Amino acid sequence: MRSQREIDSDRIATAIEFLVRNYRSHPTLDEVAGHVAMSRYHFQRVFREWVGVTPKQFASYLSVEHAKKILKETRASLADASAEVG
Repeated sequence: MRSQREIDSDRIATAIEFLVRNYRSHPTLDEVAGHVAMSRYHFQRVFREWVGVTPKQFASYLSVEHAKKILKETRASLADASAEVG
């Protein structure tokens, strides 16, 4: 039988993958928590415990990093990069 720690680890890894795949659509806390079959409150608490930041902070980080990549690699304008990441 798997421990709660192993279950939580798998759920957080799945949530991170979901956020990385869907960051452009800005999934809500409820959507991400539902994807890993957790309540929004428990998910946020466990995510922060494992990752060190809230799911919203993590999603913001993904958006900023993608915008930086766009600006660096394509020489797009700030407005274009902003539109690309939402």
